[in-house]
Amino acid sequence: QVQLVESGGGLVQAGGSLRLSCAASGRTFSRYAMAWFRQAPGKEREFVATISRNGDYTYYTDSVKGRFTISRDNAKNTGYLQMNSLKVEDTAVYYCAATSTVIAVPSRYDYWGQGTQVTVSS
Repeated sequence: QVQLVESGGGLVQAGGSLRLSCAASGRTFSRYAMAWFRQAPGKEREFVATISRNGDYTYYTDSVKGRFTISRDNAKNTGYLQMNSLKVEDTAVYYCAATSTVIAVPSRYDYWGQGTQVTVSS
């Protein structure tokens, strides 16, 4: 079992930045690939970014490429999502998730955090 807790969400103006953190406990964090997903009101959960177990591979959805950066510090059992140049359409609850391999499909993830709200105002 892996427990995941997100933090760092909040209210920010368009063009601003936030850094989300995902603190892991339980089994060894470095055994898992991790990802960030988001869900806006009335919409399905959407893939944002994923990173491999040792951090040497990352993959992003097109809408965040060049603006968001996923990273991890296995020594601290923590993953991150640096979000720059935020847009109103980035408003959503952001979730971190962990599974055995990098994949963009939410149903393939075994462990989820509770989510953190990100609101971008115009």
